[in-house]
Amino acid sequence: MPVQYSLSEKGNPSDQTAPKKFYANAKSTGEVTFRSLSKEIAGGSTTVSDTDVLAVLNDLTKALAKHLSEGRIVRFGDFGSFSLTLSSEGAETADKFNSSMIKSAKIAFRPGIDLKEMLAVVKFEKAK
Repeated sequence: MPVQYSLSEKGNPSDQTAPKKFYANAKSTGEVTFRSLSKEIAGGSTTVSDTDVLAVLNDLTKALAKHLSEGRIVRFGDFGSFSLTLSSEGAETADKFNSSMIKSAKIAFRPGIDLKEMLAVVKFEKAK
């Protein structure tokens, strides 16, 4: 099934006089919960239940948060990796910088080979 998109008209923030252009926005067609994902994973196995998978996914979330908060990159093999990125104010010199100048942290996900291959072949259609 193709990924649906909608269009939105946006101006150029660095040039307010430039004509606005239309840009694509991915449109979700639903969501998948931890519970439904665990049932789907368990459905492909004869040895684990959806409750077992759900417990593992819950523990995975806790372990991921722990290691990211300790500054580690968390690699999930071919799935991809997670790491923190920071946004901060600038300082004139390294000596003048302090941690209060860090304004926010975000979690970055870098897809592995399977997800990159999916991106190379995904199809798109305009939402109705």
